[in-house]
Amino acid sequence: MNRNLSSYHIFYVVASTGNISKAARALYISQPAVSKSIQKLEESLGCTLFARSSRGVTLTEEGALFYEHVRFAFDALTAGEEKLRQSLALGVGHLRIGVSSTLCKFVLLPYLKRFIHTHPHIRISISCQSTNETLQMLAAGQLDLGLVGKPEHLRHLHFDFVEAVEDIFVTTEEYLRNVRLRGVDEAHVFEHATMMLLDKNNFSRQYIDRYLLLNQIALSDVIEVSNMDLLIDFAKIGVGIACVIRRFVESELSTGTLIALPLPAPVPKREIGFVYADTPAKNHALEEFLGFCRECGAGMC
Repeated sequence: MNRNLSSYHIFYVVASTGNISKAARALYISQPAVSKSIQKLEESLGCTLFARSSRGVTLTEEGALFYEHVRFAFDALTAGEEKLRQSLALGVGHLRIGVSSTLCKFVLLPYLKRFIHTHPHIRISISCQSTNETLQMLAAGQLDLGLVGKPEHLRHLHFDFVEAVEDIFVTTEEYLRNVRLRGVDEAHVFEHATMMLLDKNNFSRQYIDRYLLLNQIALSDVIEVSNMDLLIDFAKIGVGIACVIRRFVESELSTGTLIALPLPAPVPKREIGFVYADTPAKNHALEEFLGFCRECGAGMC
């Protein structure tokens, strides 16, 4: 295809109207310009497309064959424009979000529940993985948005604060009692208990490791778990002491199913929020979601 789209459009309008002057008026160009474009197209294709007469023009056999394909192409373009207009009118879009399974369950899902109700035509894709993997996918353009603990270095990302979370260590009263029966006093519980932490590739685990190192807390028996839901479940059945986010175990703490252990110094709170490219490509779905979340954060939901 060595002609530009305008040549095919002129041919299409002339064939549809059967008259060069009508085509010129429809195209807002002169009759000589229409005739010259048709002539060049015929020369390029190596055949005559129209038979001329005093009453106008009619398609030759070759022209009729060519017209069927051109008409199909322009009908497809028209249908595409209409679908795009409908999509914009309905707010149709696609939003790709990266988040850990725990933050997805406790933080993201409440937002999504309300957002989907008000924006039913936006398609949501969720990738559940660690914060570090989410940040890598954002950098590679494979995600539009991430829900993560605030990274130390944002680089080319923008961070929208959602909430501050507090990490605590929890276990059952029975497990703690059994540790004490082994002659371990409260000051040395962490050194002798089974400690349950997220795996070392997890952003939350790296944050806790820095806290432990800073406060000279040594651990001897560590079980690594892939997500915080499992940490909570293991703690509830008395496997050991788990490091979890306080808000995610509020009900267990209130009922006494789990108890929080005293620490030599509280773990500093950390920020959770949405991250996205600081100069994102135009994305209607992303803009709608961020605006919705900001309104919710302002108490307008």
